[in-house]
Amino acid sequence: MTFKACAVIPVYNHHVSLDQIVVCLGVYGLRCILVDDGSDTTTKNVLRAIVTRRAEVECLSLERNSGKGAAVLAGLARAAEQGFTHILQVDADGQHALEDVPAMLALAQAHSGKLISGLPIFDDSVPQIRFYGRYITHICVWFETLSLQLRDSMCGFRIYPVAATLALAKRVKIGRHMDFDTDVMVRLYWAGVESLFLPTRVRYPQDGISHFRLLADNARMTRMHAQLFLGMLPRIPMLLRRKLLKRRALHWAQLRERGSVLGIRILGTVYAWFGRRVSNILLVPVVTYFFITNPRARRASRQFLSAAQSHAHAGDVPPTWRNSFRHFWQFAIANLDMLAAWRNPQRVTVHFPKCDQLVTAVNRGHGVLLISAHLGNLEMTRALATQVPGLKVNALVYTQHAYKSNTVLEETNAAYSLRLIHVQELGADTAMMLRDKVEAGEVVVIVGDRTPLSSESPVVWTDFLGKPAPFAAGPYILAHVLECPVYLFFCTAGDGGYTIHLESFAEHIHLPRRGREAALQALVDRYAFRLADYAARFPLQWYNFYDFWADCHRETSRPRGVSNPRTDTHGQGSQTLA
Repeated sequence: MTFKACAVIPVYNHHVSLDQIVVCLGVYGLRCILVDDGSDTTTKNVLRAIVTRRAEVECLSLERNSGKGAAVLAGLARAAEQGFTHILQVDADGQHALEDVPAMLALAQAHSGKLISGLPIFDDSVPQIRFYGRYITHICVWFETLSLQLRDSMCGFRIYPVAATLALAKRVKIGRHMDFDTDVMVRLYWAGVESLFLPTRVRYPQDGISHFRLLADNARMTRMHAQLFLGMLPRIPMLLRRKLLKRRALHWAQLRERGSVLGIRILGTVYAWFGRRVSNILLVPVVTYFFITNPRARRASRQFLSAAQSHAHAGDVPPTWRNSFRHFWQFAIANLDMLAAWRNPQRVTVHFPKCDQLVTAVNRGHGVLLISAHLGNLEMTRALATQVPGLKVNALVYTQHAYKSNTVLEETNAAYSLRLIHVQELGADTAMMLRDKVEAGEVVVIVGDRTPLSSESPVVWTDFLGKPAPFAAGPYILAHVLECPVYLFFCTAGDGGYTIHLESFAEHIHLPRRGREAALQALVDRYAFRLADYAARFPLQWYNFYDFWADCHRETSRPRGVSNPRTDTHGQGSQTLA
């Protein structure tokens, strides 16, 4: 579909910033439709002057003040007549950061069937009553959609798909006043038009004019939420099914972290003040809740336990519901220990039998690469690293899906964020930067048990616990660039605390031009073989809560070897190393 966008600005007695807004939008080549919603004489004169000066601007006048929603819908209809596929809605009071328009247009063009909305970042000019009042609407919307996807439904800086929005307006009556922004977003979500959000600054000008009528508009908002709640009830099966199907289709890095920052803070504080016994009591309802409400993770847990049980070194952990709950419980304990270690590393015992081997390798004047996995508790090793004089550890992390955990860790210990390297995919610039660090004698940590987010990043298929599974090729390509010793590195829990396992993997890795695929295959085979051994011995400490073999189920004919699959439908637990 051809993407063709214009701007629609509802105007009601806003004239101070209007000319500046139109000029800014003109820089981006956007035609502007100004919708005069029954403004006063001063504003009409300003509108007339703007249209006279600027050929790319037109003014559509409503006979009387009908409300913001009515003005936007009138602008949508006019845009459709002129062949536009999308409209950029901008408020006329100068609140919005118009420098974000190109990013919004690019996002809308890439996702033409979705509503694109600003996600407000407020400065000190925001009235506190408005800032906190928004959360009442947020909570209502989350109930009305049975989803947390609509992160903000009140921002007036957004891009609508014209055809879908007008089709909705013909089927149902959408709020015509201040209730419009929320009402249309929720109803579009019900209709299958999802929303994407772009963080953007929002300010409240000192000379800004608010047309929010305290009694009338609050009454409209209350009535709207009541209607949306009643409309949600018969849609519950559809909304739940859609949510489940969507979650199954997401890559592990696209799944949002569950829980809340406040909840993590409370658990960490209870553990710090009262110890493990009291915090364990508090954990029981928390773990029970997540166990009940996450069927996908439950299935993945039992599936993994079943696969691990077939391994020669497997412990006696059959794939029962009880052991699946223990699996969830162990993950919760690992996260509490992680917080405790960053608050006070002395409270958690960590054994590192081969620490001298690592120190010796680093003391040669050249760093090392540690390849690990989401097995056990890698955060314990990073906390320990802050206590080892001279040991500089750089962890490659993908933290978009674990923002809440990382927020609390950064609050707990400022050292947490000092040597995190945030990546979405491993590019040449990152590799060369890591090479400099290794040449300076530093340690680099990367995990190898999750497929990359980018469909262009290569994966290698190999046997894992009796079934073929995809593994990222990135760690071994990175090792080739770094030209340093490579070790396998895991940290598992036991009765006496945690134990760090260190195994030499290669003195260095070289991937020849000829036979590169075969070399990668051999390396991934070795890694998967050793990972399977550890995972089978510590099955309740495997924290990849997703179907590790999902791609294989859909593509049973896929051969072994390096490939670039178009989709990887993996979920995740909320570990932070990537």
